[in-house]
Amino acid sequence: MKKLLPVLIALIITTCCAQAREEGLEEVVLDSLGEGVEISDDVDINIESYKKEPKTESSSLPESLFSGETPVPDSEKTLREKLSDAYHLEIDKIDRPSYLFKDILTKEYSEKSMMDNIHVWGAHRGHWDYTINDGAENHSNYEFNSINIGIDGTLKNHVADFRLMMGIGPRFNHNLTRTMFSDVFLASNKVPHHRFMVGYMRPKVGMEGGNSAYTLHFLNRSQIARNYGTARRIGARVIGDYKLIEYELGGYSSDTYFHQFFPGGEFVGWVNFKPLGYTNGKYGKLKIGGGIDAGHRTDSFCVAGAYVGYEYKKLFVNFEWANADGSNGGSSGVQSTKNSTGFYTTIGYRITPKLQILARYDQFDPDKNIRHNNRREYSVGLNYFVKGQALRLIVNYVFCQNDSAKDSHRIMLGTQILL
Repeated sequence: MKKLLPVLIALIITTCCAQAREEGLEEVVLDSLGEGVEISDDVDINIESYKKEPKTESSSLPESLFSGETPVPDSEKTLREKLSDAYHLEIDKIDRPSYLFKDILTKEYSEKSMMDNIHVWGAHRGHWDYTINDGAENHSNYEFNSINIGIDGTLKNHVADFRLMMGIGPRFNHNLTRTMFSDVFLASNKVPHHRFMVGYMRPKVGMEGGNSAYTLHFLNRSQIARNYGTARRIGARVIGDYKLIEYELGGYSSDTYFHQFFPGGEFVGWVNFKPLGYTNGKYGKLKIGGGIDAGHRTDSFCVAGAYVGYEYKKLFVNFEWANADGSNGGSSGVQSTKNSTGFYTTIGYRITPKLQILARYDQFDPDKNIRHNNRREYSVGLNYFVKGQALRLIVNYVFCQNDSAKDSHRIMLGTQILL
């Protein structure tokens, strides 16, 4: 892995330079209740999310454009009118979080102010869970995957922004002081195609491990994501996004959940290549990438991963693999010294703009030094996007097949709401 890192960085620099010339630079197994529950989750941190966009989330144009009426500016609308807009909101995009009451809970500042706006928001994601254990007692309970409140602020002309996000849901194996803050960061967007961030945040350890809970296809992350990519760290990172390549490179303290001040350093890097980047989606979207998470805490650790994902119209297919010689991203907050590996593959199809069907195969070996201890999860799911990711209903069925434990079945009925 030490030999791979210089090659990886050189490849990024070479590709970015070419792009600049061309563009002009502008553990946890599912059948164990209470384990694997997300302590708190963030909204996706990517460059697209911070580009200045029209305020409406709707894909349909207002009737006033055709009737000759003058549209009422958002600043002049009454609360009742804004609530009516939220009720009639239509959201097509599901690759990023959207908010039901964004217009109501956003304060716009005057041109003389250094601030552009401040958005206060809340989010909840949870599910009712019924588990059927072979030869053991069945369980039924409600799990709070994540409950967050946040404040997002944007400076004038979107040159910089900040986030303060807190998790207020139930905690497992952590006290309140260690899990109260989910995201606390300051970011600069001044350099074209780039985003520089410093603070407390979730590194991109794997594709699914680095994604927001509010854009996940299933209620729970894959096993490699739950074991390698859950914990946040204090550090700094740079995110780059071009037509043919996107990447994240960051340096962090290897401490998680504020256990120690600085037990060691940690590097997290991920690169995706986009071979179809110049086809404008005509042949779909293809991402091929990989990365590493390496550092030292109580011991040295290194996680390597690879990803392939393809989207075409209503269909998507992906595959992700990871291998760990020790890891530092589990929800327990404690470094693992075990050699482990796993992979998953998912296929999904949007039957209608609001209804999506999914299937996944997920395998994980928690300790490669022990034979016959693999854990497999066979999942199917339905997502009903009432208002995009802002209001979503989720149904999952999971068959958990374990080499060294009893098999089990899980039925989960979930809701997601972002205000």
